[in-house]
Amino acid sequence: MELNRKVADFTLQTDEDKTVSLSNFAGKPVILFFYPRADTPGCTIEACGFRDTFKKLQAAGAVVLGISRDTPHDQAKFKAKYDLPYTLLADVDEKVCKQFDVLKEKNMYGKKVMGVERTTFVIGPDQTLLHIFPKVTPQGHAEEVLALIEEWNKAHKLKK
Repeated sequence: MELNRKVADFTLQTDEDKTVSLSNFAGKPVILFFYPRADTPGCTIEACGFRDTFKKLQAAGAVVLGISRDTPHDQAKFKAKYDLPYTLLADVDEKVCKQFDVLKEKNMYGKKVMGVERTTFVIGPDQTLLHIFPKVTPQGHAEEVLALIEEWNKAHKLKK
């Protein structure tokens, strides 16, 4: 993934078991946050952070999409349990995780496993990659993303 390059379109199942593509959100900035697993401590902190800033992100024109390797059913349970107001995407076959290169070797209880590295991508209204937040710390991350979107909006409006 390279900044200012067009992001290839992808299609996944949502938490409502509907099909959605990145191109469905053309014209709006998209916040695509990858997290390791639904309903685990760090992922819950991150997801709830986006929930708590959702109205401000929405007011800034942004679309929030959470993505993990969980099934649509598991995503739906996670969304309902924490009242998440945005769409969760199920990348069960890891196709989009591979596209965004977020699968990394991790050490789990002394064993090496491939897991999702918590990463957020901000994609512009024209589907170009605006920013990458690698190795995200869940606490306070949504506010960090909101600040970036608001700055981008200010700069973008000045150019018009």
